[in-house]
Amino acid sequence: MHLKDVDLNLLRLFDAVYRTRNVSRAAELLDLTQPAASQGLSRLRTLIQDPLFMRSAGGVQPTPKAQRLADPVRQALATLEQALGETAGFDPARSSRTFHIHMSDIGESRFLPELMVVLRDRAPNVRVQTRPVPRDQITESLDAGRIDFAFGFLPMVKESQRVRLLEDRYIVLLREGHPFARKRRTGAALLEALRDLEFVAVRSHAETLRIVEQVGLEDRLRLVTEHFLVLPEIVKATDLAAIMPRNIARGFAGGYAIVEPAFPQREFVVSLHWSKRFEGDPGNRWLRAQIEELFRQ
Repeated sequence: MHLKDVDLNLLRLFDAVYRTRNVSRAAELLDLTQPAASQGLSRLRTLIQDPLFMRSAGGVQPTPKAQRLADPVRQALATLEQALGETAGFDPARSSRTFHIHMSDIGESRFLPELMVVLRDRAPNVRVQTRPVPRDQITESLDAGRIDFAFGFLPMVKESQRVRLLEDRYIVLLREGHPFARKRRTGAALLEALRDLEFVAVRSHAETLRIVEQVGLEDRLRLVTEHFLVLPEIVKATDLAAIMPRNIARGFAGGYAIVEPAFPQREFVVSLHWSKRFEGDPGNRWLRAQIEELFRQ
């Protein structure tokens, strides 16, 4: 087999299947139909004279030949993408590019308003779509180009480029005038007194639930919701307390009190993550610079 026989799109397909271990998901990432992806993979198998991927539970597994090819193919594609991106450049005033960003609903409320103001002025035709993905798939989604960036406290995302944006800590939010907030307590006494409260928590925010468990407050949970943004109104209307980031709580307009217990591992860092594969892309570089300018402490 010679390089002239290989369609570059077949290598992109190979790379996507290798990363996702799933032909359907690879087809989705590349905007292909399932039959087109299957036909392309069949062509590549014929050219390379190897099955490349074998069916397994939940997807496919690479053959030894595919494993040997994976890194060279990935590096070659990254080099081409960077070279083509640098040649094309990025003009924010004219671009109509869509950037896909992983962030939670709490992240949307914290970062999107300011970011969209800047984009309106500097890149009026650029679009942003938030695309939350499961935490264990963030690195894969960044490398595959399914998302361009990931915002948040994401300690499980190891193999990515990143920049620290801000430091924060978890606090307890109460309604203004709540009897608990009137008493001055600190240290162990304040942590113990939390058992006098009843709590609302968000299922999708694992760190707040971790704190509830570590402090032994599971039996004090009275409500678990799916979405963060409903919490402020619930707290304001009831005696329920919510554990949340201080930065977010301070942004709420009036009607709230903040208590700051010394929770275990209460400090955390919000970072911006991206793939090394796309680090040289001019659009990626430009938007990173805007985000750092806005939010980096």
